[in-house]
Amino acid sequence: MMPPQQEKTVTPDIPAIPNRPENSSVHAEPPSSAANHIHNTNNSHQQPQPQPNISAPRFSVLRQSLRPITLKFEDVSYSITFGRDKNGCVSSPKQKHTRTVLNGVTGMVGPGEVMAMLGPSGSGKTTLLTALAGRLTGKLSGAVTYNNHPFSSSMRRNIGFVSQEDVLYPHLTVIETLTYAAMLKLPRSLTREEKMEQAEMIIGELGLSRCRNNLVGGGAAVFRGISGGERKRVNIGQEMLVNPSLLLLDEPTSGLDSTTAQRIVAMLHSLALSGRTVVTTIHQPSSRLFWMFDKVVLLSDGYPIFTGQAGRAMDYFESVGFVPTLNFINPADFLLDLANGIVVDVKEDEHLNHHEDQASIKQFLVSSYKNNVYPLLKQEIQQNHRELASFSSRTFRSPENQWTTSWWEQVMVLLKRGLKERRHESFSRLRIFQVLSVSILSGLLWWHSDPLHIQDQVGLLFFFSIFWGFFPLFNAIFAFPLDRPILIKEISSGMYHLSSYYVARIVGDLPMELVLPTIFVTISYWMGGLKPSLVTFVFTLLIMLFNVLVSQGIGLALGAILMDAKQATTLASVTMLVFLLAGGYYIQQIPFFISWLKYISFSHYCYKLLVGVQYSINEVYECGPGLHCKTRDFPAIKCLGLDNLWKDVVVLTIMLIGYRVVAYLALKKVLHH
Repeated sequence: MMPPQQEKTVTPDIPAIPNRPENSSVHAEPPSSAANHIHNTNNSHQQPQPQPNISAPRFSVLRQSLRPITLKFEDVSYSITFGRDKNGCVSSPKQKHTRTVLNGVTGMVGPGEVMAMLGPSGSGKTTLLTALAGRLTGKLSGAVTYNNHPFSSSMRRNIGFVSQEDVLYPHLTVIETLTYAAMLKLPRSLTREEKMEQAEMIIGELGLSRCRNNLVGGGAAVFRGISGGERKRVNIGQEMLVNPSLLLLDEPTSGLDSTTAQRIVAMLHSLALSGRTVVTTIHQPSSRLFWMFDKVVLLSDGYPIFTGQAGRAMDYFESVGFVPTLNFINPADFLLDLANGIVVDVKEDEHLNHHEDQASIKQFLVSSYKNNVYPLLKQEIQQNHRELASFSSRTFRSPENQWTTSWWEQVMVLLKRGLKERRHESFSRLRIFQVLSVSILSGLLWWHSDPLHIQDQVGLLFFFSIFWGFFPLFNAIFAFPLDRPILIKEISSGMYHLSSYYVARIVGDLPMELVLPTIFVTISYWMGGLKPSLVTFVFTLLIMLFNVLVSQGIGLALGAILMDAKQATTLASVTMLVFLLAGGYYIQQIPFFISWLKYISFSHYCYKLLVGVQYSINEVYECGPGLHCKTRDFPAIKCLGLDNLWKDVVVLTIMLIGYRVVAYLALKKVLHH
């Protein structure tokens, strides 16, 4: 049923980096006491690790030597409360229910080992992995320590976390994705060329050279891009850039064929051999993959039913009465059946009632774990605590608040990345066609309008303010909800400040959001027969660009507060409809009890500025045969009150800044929760 037992020896192979002085870069080789202390205990009973047919890649590290990490988690429990529908910053109260996701999970894994977490869907594997990465919100009971120390910001930068979903920018190539990650993650002591060299090295070692210049694709993109296995390796490569001592992966083989899955696990095995600690969840591994793991944690409905050496799992369950009927069976399949309470492939045992329901089987397994496995685990953890105490004083400790790059460098890198990623959306053919077609159509409808037809020209100006109020607002709504997954991933890993991302996003939007309005106004203004003055045209254009930025700020704020594009779009439609009606064009005498609406409508202020610039104080028009009247006395203009236009500029400036501050605070609150 199982291969013969033999002892495993960890011999990390250290490759050399060409064209580097000997003292400028060292490779991942932890001190022997740290790398092998976990193997000195109970290692003679471990099953041999079959050598995979696919060559395992080698990894280099940066100038700073690797910090070996022994991960221990003791009696970890976690519960979640249902009954509140929460989107962004808005929540609705309902009756609360509590569900236990994890209950008393204990284990330990050290440098040079690969630990696999097995269990049915919903058993708590991802929750446990997220807790070990220090990214689980809510109250977590129990102890999770790294070299006997609790989680900290300095420890976070020694941990690589690869989520199940490959959260990547689809319009960046593989080399661009890893290069930008290197610029943000690698320490400022390295030059730009050294960071790019590290990205190139990762591409070669992960076998991505063939697709290095291909777009990543996937996600919300309409094109496929690279394959699923390549995308997974890019995701892992982003974390490997910083040479993490502890690498956590959530189902890295899901959706991949057996050959690609074996290559991924072989790569993880090689990473462990070079002195790293690797923990991964895996859904249903083949027998080849199972025997490549050093340790296994088996969960059933959040309860542990086995934790220990992978080679001892089958022997343990045989000792408690669960003997497979077949001599050759995939151990992973057998363990998952037991975790589900299914014993169809188990031989009859006089001490075990096979006719019990699944709940009884699970309860028996949990009880057996507490009586047989748990005491040995606690003893092993306590023994390791004493062994690690002497070594921990010599481990590297980085400053708590150290950022790998400065705030300004983060802004510049994020700005370049954002421009390259979003240019496809901002200047898509559909969007360009939409703007050009509307501008030409409006120009034809108001073709060389007569200056005496003031009502027509005022209507064109109001159309300017409304169209460029709706258009940028609805585009901005999707900004943060779409960026949320990758933002959470990168902020959690300590790549950059939230303020760096926000400033880069706001600045990067300026050239992309202001080009199309400029083209629109240029076409419609001259075709529509508005005042043929270059100064008036420039002021009209500036007012429109100002209006676009204010409108965009409202969209960013709504998207950040709700974090749901559908709900934000609905609310934005109602908001813009109110602003449209209160803008001052459709109704001139608003009842006093609701007249306050026009003072919160940015379209109202934009409309006033456009009219005020278009018609000066001394301008007149022919209001009757041989009779001239001041243009500003025209009923549709007089009701606007154009006495103090600078006041309107100040109000729009307050809106421009205020909405963006609200968006930032809402985004910060959402990411915090």
